[in-house]
Amino acid sequence: METPESKIQGSGKFWGVGPARCHGIWNLEFGIVWLTWLLAVGGAKAAGADSFSDTKTGPLSRVVIVQDPRATEAFRPHQERIQAMVNRAITNLTQKTSVREAWRSLVSTQEVVGIKVFSAPGGKSGTRPAVVAAVVEGLLEAGLAPRHIIVWDKQMADVQQAGFFELAKRYGIRVAGSAQAGYDETVFYEAALLGNLVWGDSEFGKEGAGIGRKSFVSKLVTGEITKIINISPLLNHNLAGVSGNLYSLATGSVDNIVRFESDPDRLATAVPDIYNLPALGDRVVLSITDALICQYEGGERGLLHYSAILNQLRLSKDPVALDVLSIEELERQRQAADAPSAKPNLELYNNAALISLGVSDLKKIAVEKIQQGR
Repeated sequence: METPESKIQGSGKFWGVGPARCHGIWNLEFGIVWLTWLLAVGGAKAAGADSFSDTKTGPLSRVVIVQDPRATEAFRPHQERIQAMVNRAITNLTQKTSVREAWRSLVSTQEVVGIKVFSAPGGKSGTRPAVVAAVVEGLLEAGLAPRHIIVWDKQMADVQQAGFFELAKRYGIRVAGSAQAGYDETVFYEAALLGNLVWGDSEFGKEGAGIGRKSFVSKLVTGEITKIINISPLLNHNLAGVSGNLYSLATGSVDNIVRFESDPDRLATAVPDIYNLPALGDRVVLSITDALICQYEGGERGLLHYSAILNQLRLSKDPVALDVLSIEELERQRQAADAPSAKPNLELYNNAALISLGVSDLKKIAVEKIQQGR
């Protein structure tokens, strides 16, 4: 390889200047050449050692969006079209040639797959049963036994009200509430912040030093579920920005969350840290944003008059990327409806990016859009 010395020796620019050449200037120019050579060599070595080095200034996360303008009618999903959208999205995301291969690349037949839904707003504004049904069909096609598939949220009553009991009966799968399963006192998130424990929290009614500082993870997650598929709606949240993949899984999996939910700064710290627990984040194999309908106001209430029909499903292995895209979409729809703007809690997603849960910079997200069913 050509060294700085050989480069200088072969360069008339440096060696043809005559005796009047200042020694200090020569040292400066020699130093510049030497530094340039070191950077070139270092860059070449880095490129050989790190296959991602060429893309560090480009997209770092990938999101697949499938849209079918006829996916819903009067806010009601068409199951066949939803199924086709999920199939198209999962094969494109995993780059597999068949639906079976696509799902098998994410989960094995021995896994117990928990499909986390956001059910409190009901089946029209929360996670829609039609989307979950399409995922269940894919898992069954991949060879999973029905008893190895659990649709769950925090409260069983919300799961039932949203229509998932009927879905479970149809496919022979299970439904569960993480709160009703009880909490594992060996797996928890701890913060100095104390709050008012409520009935159902593991330490409710207890007294003593440190009581109320821990949020325990549900036994449903630590003892039964081995892989998680997270499906959240495109629904605003006044403090988190969106009732998205990070917020849904974190708050739906642990107790003692009242202490975080009244303050956006507390939420911005707690949600990423809870999601980052190995019992949670490490088990997530796929995140989905149910963007059939975008509700830009109303929070956990089903207010379809504050909604826009997008007829989209968004899939990624990066929950942060999905959530920041959702926040961007929510603001876009507010502007289109001439509704008041909301200040998103971007700190939550930046904190999540800092602990490597995903990418919060929109410029670093590669979005692949697929139009279907025209």
